[in-house]
Amino acid sequence: MQQDKQPEYGPVVFRDRSAGFAFLTRSTASSEQTIEWDDGRTYPVVDVEISSESHPFYTGKARTVDSEGRIAKFERRYGDESS
Repeated sequence: MQQDKQPEYGPVVFRDRSAGFAFLTRSTASSEQTIEWDDGRTYPVVDVEISSESHPFYTGKARTVDSEGRIAKFERRYGDESS
């Protein structure tokens, strides 16, 4: 692969505004917005809608939608019609 075709890979802050959570990592994502991080340096910041801090699967607040099961629900609703 040609070197001039590679995206720039560097430090970026991803910020989840709904949870008030941000983390510094390396990525090819870019942004015009910047943020001053704990180390005193300024990094580009990318706002995300959901992260591990706010996603129900990671927070343990996931709700079970189908606890009964599809077959049991069907049989309860329509009964055994084979008779």
